[in-house]
Amino acid sequence: MTERARGESSGVVGNERLTALIGAVVLVLSVAEIATVPTLGSLIVAHFFVGVLLAGPVVAKTASTGWRFIRYYSGDPAYRRKGPPRLLLRVMAPVLVVSTIALIGSGIALAITGPAPEILIRVHVVSFLVWLATLAVHVFAYVRRVPRLIADDWRRPLPRTRENGAAPGPSGRRMRLAVNIAALVLAAIAAVLLLPTAAPWEGWRGQAVTGLGVLAVAVCIGTAVAVMLKRR
Repeated sequence: MTERARGESSGVVGNERLTALIGAVVLVLSVAEIATVPTLGSLIVAHFFVGVLLAGPVVAKTASTGWRFIRYYSGDPAYRRKGPPRLLLRVMAPVLVVSTIALIGSGIALAITGPAPEILIRVHVVSFLVWLATLAVHVFAYVRRVPRLIADDWRRPLPRTRENGAAPGPSGRRMRLAVNIAALVLAAIAAVLLLPTAAPWEGWRGQAVTGLGVLAVAVCIGTAVAVMLKRR
């Protein structure tokens, strides 16, 4: 492999590891956000804070996956060799992105406007159900790969020798960590600034996620997982 090819391959691996690290942060915050849903009346402040905090890593992850998308479909040789994600994941990706934007966007809008706009509450609930279904499939597809990618990024690479031909790992490990920290810090600042707007929502007992909605999500998740397992 030529030095240029090694550099291109290193860029692909670096992008993959950045996406994995951001994805792990998004997953942790998503679980924390979902945990507040059953008792929104008492955890509404935490729900607002985590929801806004989630926006930073989501933007960063969308940027990293969008970069891979652009490079692949623009014909970059290294990204073409890496190949695209599985078809089901490619089909679901736009749904996941749109539902995430709708969920976070409607949540921030509700934080600003208060409980009055019923349409915003409906958009928030529906986008949450769609987001939950697509997120669960996404996590199922990548949950075993992400820890390995993160660990590989922080493991000392093998020295390159004539015998093993090993090349150094992709550079930019600290930069990838800095991107995550910056996304969290900026989102945390926004969350703190918006925190006072949660006051009108304390004790709110309005529209919630219904059992039928949860059942629909479970059916979507089960169908998608069954399709992926069959393809394997």
